[in-house]
Amino acid sequence: MQNRMMITGAGSGLGREIALRWAREGWQLALSDVSEPGLQETLKQVREAGGDGFTQRCDVRDYSQLTAFAQACELKLGGIDVIVNNAGVASGGFFAELSLEDWDWQIAINLMGVVKGCKAFLPLLEKSKGRIINIASMAALMQGPAMSNYNVAKAGVVALSESLLVELKQQQVSVHVVCPSFFQTNLLDSFRGPTPAMKAQVGKLLESSPISAADIADYIYQRVAEGEFMILPHEQGRMAWALKQKNPQLLYDEMTVMADKMRAKAQAVKG
Repeated sequence: MQNRMMITGAGSGLGREIALRWAREGWQLALSDVSEPGLQETLKQVREAGGDGFTQRCDVRDYSQLTAFAQACELKLGGIDVIVNNAGVASGGFFAELSLEDWDWQIAINLMGVVKGCKAFLPLLEKSKGRIINIASMAALMQGPAMSNYNVAKAGVVALSESLLVELKQQQVSVHVVCPSFFQTNLLDSFRGPTPAMKAQVGKLLESSPISAADIADYIYQRVAEGEFMILPHEQGRMAWALKQKNPQLLYDEMTVMADKMRAKAQAVKG
């Protein structure tokens, strides 16, 4: 194993923490993000943590930028062993309020960005018999109210990962999908939604999380080493998923109550 990893969305949040967790094991990291300053800061911290690597600005909506990034990995690192498709954006709003542009933006980054990342790097992964780690969300499994476009994009990442798990077995490329619940992160910086009230509510969810991005990165590190496919870092998330598998209707009823409360709150803010 050559210990070379590519991460999208590495300029902050979970992407940075994943970089640092693997850097502590002395890995070479290819870091990409749309934020140059964020990338420079991550690389600095990676070097302090005992890793090394390079940065390349990359917008995951643009396939040519991802193929150029793959070429850079081949040139500078001689290939790649693990890819982490982590770049993502938050969004929310009831279905009736979401515009088709909101949908296009969400699918283009959170779903197609992952598809394109897998496609651009697959030739290198087949050579190294490497692994794919796709970052989805508990929203992919639980479909909370007032975030249908986010739910659909993330559910697509899970379905893609399941498809690749089966298809790439023969090529000896391993696949993992991570579904974190909300955690303390700067995801809200990119938040897009029709109402400020919605952003405030999502913000409350993020703040109430007892687990940090660094904790999640460490959990991912352990579970990948154990070969686990579906990685659920939050205990509450694991419990909710078990409940949904056993009694989905109970969960839908709970979500309906939650949707009513959110709608009432949004109405109250509008006054």
